[in-house]
Amino acid sequence: MSRPSYPFEVRARDLVAIALPASVAFITEPVAGLVDITVVGRLGDAALLGGVVIGALIFDFIFSLAYFLRIGTGGLTAQSVGARDADDGLVHVARAICVAVVAGLGMLVLQVPLLWLSTSLMAPEPAVTAAFAEYFSVRIWSAPFSLINYCLLGWFYGRAAATTGMALQMVMHGVNIALSLLFVGVFGWGVAGAAAGTVIGAMVSCALGLTLLVRHFGGLRALLGRITPAQLRDPSGLRRMFALSRDLMIRSIALMSAYAWFAGQGSRMGAVPLAANAILLNFLMIGAFFLDGMAQAAEQLCGKAVGANWRPAFERAYRLSFALGLFLAAALAIAVLAFGPFMISVMTTSYPVQMQAADFLRFASIAMLVSMPSFLYDGILTGVTLNTVMRNGMLFSLVVFLVAVLTLQPLYGNAGLWSALTIWFIARASYYWWALRRRTASLFT
Repeated sequence: MSRPSYPFEVRARDLVAIALPASVAFITEPVAGLVDITVVGRLGDAALLGGVVIGALIFDFIFSLAYFLRIGTGGLTAQSVGARDADDGLVHVARAICVAVVAGLGMLVLQVPLLWLSTSLMAPEPAVTAAFAEYFSVRIWSAPFSLINYCLLGWFYGRAAATTGMALQMVMHGVNIALSLLFVGVFGWGVAGAAAGTVIGAMVSCALGLTLLVRHFGGLRALLGRITPAQLRDPSGLRRMFALSRDLMIRSIALMSAYAWFAGQGSRMGAVPLAANAILLNFLMIGAFFLDGMAQAAEQLCGKAVGANWRPAFERAYRLSFALGLFLAAALAIAVLAFGPFMISVMTTSYPVQMQAADFLRFASIAMLVSMPSFLYDGILTGVTLNTVMRNGMLFSLVVFLVAVLTLQPLYGNAGLWSALTIWFIARASYYWWALRRRTASLFT
């Protein structure tokens, strides 16, 4: 049975109107991470810096297990908007928030075994272990608020309310940056101060986001009147959400496993390579969040096209996102080479770390350029909810990455590790391109 079509036009300015505020919002996240690394790095202790680096990575990994709350909510909401759902995808965000609360509280209950497991897997030096444990014991309290923020961001971006999503992200990371500078630089709280800034930033953003959600529907009473327990328990809706959740969780585990392996190998080479790679990886993350803004635009417009059953809009959004993405990735790669040495000197006063990071700056620049297609495909596949393609592509590329690491690192050391990361990006994008070509026709009926 064919679905009704709702034709609409996709223009370059539509893509930019979503991508620009999304990029501004996303860029505050790695900037906040850079501030944490910088304020701790300028204490001159590589072990303290290593503890913050590992702590940030571990929480990225843990929270990525629930990132389906952001991805799934965004894709389902965009399709609801394209299909002209009168409730703006309210049921999707409500279900996601319920899951976020349960998962966040579960992380708090399990914090001791999570800390033990994380320490065992990363195997840092004793001094780094102590700093990491201190960071972890504070940062874990952000879990419920961070997961609810994922749901809210998915809903706002799925509705193309990019400016609102930008504001929430900027508030969260602005609070984090300000408090990290205060707690570490003025109060001298060290790694615990950096973690406390992150927790409070997540709490403030969560409160603001929930307030905006309620106001959109005319107040709490009006919102509750538009959704019923039966809708939240709808079997078909729950099956779809949990199918997305399962596949996106597997995808996130594979994604973060690659980054964790990368950091873990650096940790095994010592505190200096760990810190140097972390600085360069943060440069890469800054570029990734710029590219994520473009991916966000592709997600919303491609998801809307599928919801509206209008293939011309999908193909136009696909082409435009890659044209603009290539230009952006090239500019970012050049910026890494041009400004990287200065940023390294700002971020750490440790001369060995500065030298190690400078030696591998070109690897970060190359990785920045070749990573662009994989990020854009993430956005497109999220919008059209091809969750199995995302899952399979990430698992395939993880295998390629591990083979490359085990082959290249013993021969070339840290250069081999960075080369394997670049190969990972290429393998991921190649699989997505192949799979999407085979599945596009089935999205429109």
